[in-house]
Amino acid sequence: MQNENTTLPPKSCSIERLVTMESDVKLVLSGKKTATRRNGRYADPGEIMTLEGRQFIVDRVYSQSLGELTDNDARSEGFSTVEEYKQSILAYHPGMPWLPHMRVWVHEFRPLED
Repeated sequence: MQNENTTLPPKSCSIERLVTMESDVKLVLSGKKTATRRNGRYADPGEIMTLEGRQFIVDRVYSQSLGELTDNDARSEGFSTVEEYKQSILAYHPGMPWLPHMRVWVHEFRPLED
């Protein structure tokens, strides 16, 4: 199950580094990507991420193991299936093992309405 934390550990990076790859930025701007998984915690709930002048608010931040990923999770990342998402991540990080017990930080966000 997803491990929702009420007390989060300190951030390991800044929100400006949450979504940086051009392909991911395009997916966020098109509405196809509403979450990002990272090894560390890059944002707090309520923080604002700005991409190409558009603002997105982080709604939830929680820990999840790779083995817990579902196709719905993959779709929130802009992919059709967990396998498609997995292959994309492994292509970005050559040599990285995909271990079901490995935990990542999920950052869920949505456009901030004016």
